[in-house]
Amino acid sequence: MAVFEVEVDGVEHDHGLEHHDEPNQYDLSKLSPEEKWRMEHARMHAKHKGHEAMHAEMVLILIVTLVVAQLVLVQWKQRHPKSYNLVTLFQMWVVPLYFTTKLHWWRFLTTWFIFSVITAYISFRATRKPLACTTPRLVYKWFLLLYKISYATGIVGYTVVMFTLFGINLIFRISPEDAMDFGVSLLFYGLYYGVLGRDFAEMCADFMASTIGYYSASGMPTKHLSDNICAVCGQPILVDVSEEGIIENTYRLSCNHVFHEFCIRGWCIVGKKQMCPYCKEKVDLKRMFSNPWERPHVMYGQLLDWLRYLVAWQPVIIGFVQGINYVLGLE
Repeated sequence: MAVFEVEVDGVEHDHGLEHHDEPNQYDLSKLSPEEKWRMEHARMHAKHKGHEAMHAEMVLILIVTLVVAQLVLVQWKQRHPKSYNLVTLFQMWVVPLYFTTKLHWWRFLTTWFIFSVITAYISFRATRKPLACTTPRLVYKWFLLLYKISYATGIVGYTVVMFTLFGINLIFRISPEDAMDFGVSLLFYGLYYGVLGRDFAEMCADFMASTIGYYSASGMPTKHLSDNICAVCGQPILVDVSEEGIIENTYRLSCNHVFHEFCIRGWCIVGKKQMCPYCKEKVDLKRMFSNPWERPHVMYGQLLDWLRYLVAWQPVIIGFVQGINYVLGLE
């Protein structure tokens, strides 16, 4: 049996292994996992002996940096929300790519690539001028589908986690580790793509608002609107408001202007455009549509903000702290 001894605080610690003339040389292949853990534990104590003051300084730097970073992010969000949201969205999109590539998580990379290609195409269509008449409904359909998939994935992941906590996984002879990993992975996928899709949908809505159909920033319509023309896409309305459509229905706002269902949903996506696209009269679109991107309650909104902070800004802050420690010579 292999032996090693480590001296900590002037005391030689024997970890129950046979003594050699050169205690720093070990055949790790002959050690059990418990013996390897004991060896690493003893080495850690020996390495960090007398570094208590340095460790306290590193903890202080971490706490101060977290507080300052939080204050800076809050002020940035309040004063320049557009730039803050754009940078946060970019980091949420890119930061996981770096870590998952480094860790070779090919399943996440595959889903990320598919999501990025489709969303990039949708975003490209939403930023074109003039805006194609089919773009609003295309935007709505894609992000609604993404919302449904991410929501279902998150619910399944949460259910698996709860079943694992109650030991139901043992009925199917699945180990707790495998069941918990599967559940947490699904929960992360659902939340991550749900938040990312919601933010991209909001960005697309901002771009479409200034170029869509008959809408103009000054509030004066650029063209006269007939009674049977949709003000969003400019195409004829074939289904009466009182009729049930096969593919989509027709909606009439409180200002009496009518629209295709997918067109007006594309216009009011994420509940941002609370006005008629033609006359800009204020209308309560929330009462007409069940908007999937609205926050159902405050706790869910806080969860989304926390997830954005965790994915987008936490790695940046930790990297900044490590840079400070490196400059100061702290290890």
